[in-house]
Amino acid sequence: MLSSSDFASASWELVVRVDHPNEEEQKDITLRVSGDLHIGGVMLKLVEQINIPRDWSDFALWWEQKHCWLLKTHWTLDKCGVQADAKLLFTPQHKMLRLRLPNMRTVRLWVSFSAVVFKAVGDICRALNIRRSEELSLLKPSGDYFKKKKKKEKNNKDPVIEDILNLEGSPTISGPRVSPGLYSKTMTPTYDPVSGTPASSTMTWFSDSPLAEQNCSILAFSQPPQSPEALADMYQPRSLVDKAKLNAGWLDSSRSLMEQGIQEDEQLLLRFKYYTFFDLNPKYDAVRINQLYEQARWAILLEEIDCTEEEMLIFAALQYHISKLSSSAETQDFTSESEVDEVEAALSNLEVTLEGGKADNTLEDITDIPKLADNLRLFRPKKLILKAFKQYWFVFKDTSIAYFKNKELEQGEPIEKLNLRGCEVVPDVNVAGRRFGIKLLIPVADGMNEVYLRCDHENQYAQWMAACILASKGKTMADSSYQPEVLNILSFLRMKNRNSASQVAPGLENMDMNPECFVSPRCAKKHKSKQLAARILEAHQNVAQMLLVEAKLRFIQAWQSLPEFGLTYYLVRFKGSKKDDILGVSYNRLIRIDAATGIPITTWRFTNMKQWNVNWEIRQVAIEFDQNVSIAFTCLSADCKIVHEYIGGYIFLSTRSKDQNETLDEDLFHKLTGGQE
Repeated sequence: MLSSSDFASASWELVVRVDHPNEEEQKDITLRVSGDLHIGGVMLKLVEQINIPRDWSDFALWWEQKHCWLLKTHWTLDKCGVQADAKLLFTPQHKMLRLRLPNMRTVRLWVSFSAVVFKAVGDICRALNIRRSEELSLLKPSGDYFKKKKKKEKNNKDPVIEDILNLEGSPTISGPRVSPGLYSKTMTPTYDPVSGTPASSTMTWFSDSPLAEQNCSILAFSQPPQSPEALADMYQPRSLVDKAKLNAGWLDSSRSLMEQGIQEDEQLLLRFKYYTFFDLNPKYDAVRINQLYEQARWAILLEEIDCTEEEMLIFAALQYHISKLSSSAETQDFTSESEVDEVEAALSNLEVTLEGGKADNTLEDITDIPKLADNLRLFRPKKLILKAFKQYWFVFKDTSIAYFKNKELEQGEPIEKLNLRGCEVVPDVNVAGRRFGIKLLIPVADGMNEVYLRCDHENQYAQWMAACILASKGKTMADSSYQPEVLNILSFLRMKNRNSASQVAPGLENMDMNPECFVSPRCAKKHKSKQLAARILEAHQNVAQMLLVEAKLRFIQAWQSLPEFGLTYYLVRFKGSKKDDILGVSYNRLIRIDAATGIPITTWRFTNMKQWNVNWEIRQVAIEFDQNVSIAFTCLSADCKIVHEYIGGYIFLSTRSKDQNETLDEDLFHKLTGGQE
């Protein structure tokens, strides 16, 4: 028999606070436990003592001092290291969260605060019907993000009421989150090509998504344009350092929301984090395409990415076209649509998937690598010398350009051979001024070698530009993506082509647009309203025949062709340097940029990377490349884990392939992004 003193030494009192679902105040409950009691046993004792009949299955123990969840219910208190001084909270794992989507709409839904963010984002995307959740993540906005808005609110007596889409009925608490039917290739909803709305017969496939109750097409529609005043009130980054601040708030994908100090009902931003959009398909991706379009639209309106005035007008024309089509599509009643046979729809989807686009003649690719040869003009910038382009005979083969004095000397030694692997390719185009230039920044030992090429006409430019873009990635013109790249460049140039004013005149008479809504505030200040409207309508003539989804895809495509597309900036200090630099992280390369001038200094390609790791003591990221090149830097504008995760995340996304059947290797993601902490 144990004496009472033996009993006291073997067991001890543990105080657990309980988050009662229906009561505002938390209550403390004292349990008598012993070190060999497992976590599940503690929870069982708690529930017995609370003695309230309800479903407690979503509740778990949170250890406040250690800032961690005790989710391994078979572990004993001794194994977890829990002693009498531990402060434990018995709380639901799923809590309400407000998410600002790329289209600036806010949704409220239940999200797991105990799952790692990578998994939680997957659940959120499933609930919102967005495929490829690995491309998105959660961003905690910096203080500046809502600052301007708050100033305005102080002046107004009435607070601004936010338009919130409430998805509280979301079935994310127990059981499977959403049926996999949403994701399977054969049972995916088909969309109306004009409006991007799911065909009515496929509505039932959304039945267990919370969006089904609220009309699942709501997130596939673009929002009406914001007023110029609202646009002026939004936070706009003015410099590369400002842009770097915006990226400081990305959450750690390998830790849970609770571990990162996120509170219940806090507002976070759901954004596309990685700029590689895999398998973007209008048949399945109405919501994804719309949210991507909205993210691109806001990036251009708030000048998070630079573009020329000519490009700004194309983006404005596409926005105007999309908002016109969206407002007319929203007024239609889709329920009266003719029923589509589900099996037929499924088969047509399968057919598209199996065809997989145009078949490439790979044998021809291997044996015959095409080359380009033509007269182009070249200019190398030197101090105090005006731009003077000189004509040479250029030959583009494999991934390099050689140039000669004239065609007859082609078989001899070239004046110079430029290897374009890892170079930066920047368009230098003004269609109205008939300027078709290519700016090449070629990496050399001490920085970047700058070369300008000038083409005579659109077709020549499209061919050479496409070849340069592919060569910078280490691909030749034999690659199957060469022809689509040429066509993409040509279609973008044609959108820039101005039409005669006579076609625009009728549009101006019955003008139903506020032109300042479609361009950045800085661009709006430069022009009078009527002049701006005329130029947007002029550009609109080139896109007026497009369908809604096609126009959104074209907008995304045009955004992708901007020189700065896909670059995420961080303020860093390189080892051995005495000044701060900007590090640009892209899907295939890292760029060191001068913080003062914004000029790229050096580029490193991921394909040449041998290994990368983090020294967690001094928070330094070190990367080794081929040919004994190694770099190391500390991150000043964000935690080094964020930059490390970006690099690993892009490498993880490059491993995706069509035959994966949409399953992701989550372990590989954490292995590549975790940094062996």
